[in-house]
Amino acid sequence: MADDQHEEVSKKVSAKEEIRRGITVMRRVVQGRSRGIILDVYWNNQGQLIEPNGHTLTSFIGALVRNEIPITCDDWRNKELNESKEKIWSEIKRCFNIEEERRGFCMKLAGKLLRGFQTFLSSKFLNDADGNFVDAELPKKYESLISAEEWEAFKSKRQDSVFQRISATNRERASSPAYPYRKGRVGYGRLEQSMLQKEESS
Repeated sequence: MADDQHEEVSKKVSAKEEIRRGITVMRRVVQGRSRGIILDVYWNNQGQLIEPNGHTLTSFIGALVRNEIPITCDDWRNKELNESKEKIWSEIKRCFNIEEERRGFCMKLAGKLLRGFQTFLSSKFLNDADGNFVDAELPKKYESLISAEEWEAFKSKRQDSVFQRISATNRERASSPAYPYRKGRVGYGRLEQSMLQKEESS
């Protein structure tokens, strides 16, 4: 039980750090672009994003998602999001040297990062230690990203009985995974790259 609580706290801290990092990365990348600096990104043989700049691209996409997509979004495939997705992809291409065929990867990653942000907001501000709903006000630190109306709609969705059942099932599944989860905040491609580099240096 203590291990589960520690893991949950670690996830919250990591998400919070990633949000802060995303803002910093976005500012740095945009400033670099204004000076004509376009960042290269790299992929391994399995088509996975790796370093250098793999983490930078991920954080940049996360920051774009939090700015462009409402937290009330339930379906990443919704056609109403097409304009926002196009803007996200356009910003990525303006700042990174990336092929058009990587759009699918980036959009899939963007959807995953949106769900991660939604989960962070719920677990950090709308759930107590036992997973019960807490009617919290909009955190001031996120007022620039989330409107008051959007926050109220987000809370209403989190109180829905169907959502509560799905959330409880997901928490139970996460507490006893069939296979050990090793990558943490690092993508599988970058984890593999890191392991290979350690082997070469040993």
